[in-house]
Amino acid sequence: MTLVVDASVALTWCFEDERTPATIAVLDRVVRDGAMAPSLWPFEVLNALAAAQRRNRLDSERRLRLAGFLRQLPIAIDDDTIEYAWTMSAQLAERHRLTVYDAAYLELAQRMSLTLATLDGDLRSAARMLGVDLIGR
Repeated sequence: MTLVVDASVALTWCFEDERTPATIAVLDRVVRDGAMAPSLWPFEVLNALAAAQRRNRLDSERRLRLAGFLRQLPIAIDDDTIEYAWTMSAQLAERHRLTVYDAAYLELAQRMSLTLATLDGDLRSAARMLGVDLIGR
């Protein structure tokens, strides 16, 4: 595993109009090398797919198919996310004015010395300040 992938990148793989060459390259890297995500990642991506269905961006069948696609990717879910939520993630969120959700991705990338794949501007800024490698634009 070489990177931590967040929901902002993973969701581009589900919607053709959101894909970029950089996010396709991240998907290729995930398929080839695997990735990690904090334990909140499945909830985030599933919630976004449900919201897209409510906005009539996709139907139930496609939502289920995309959820299955994301689930089958070699993305390991970090078992220690909750343990670090109370300490490092909360501290990173406060220090860098992030949501604790976003800070969980940053904490995992920092703790595991992995590249962070995100499109979130605030999260990218915080990662740069901490010297965390980035990919995904």
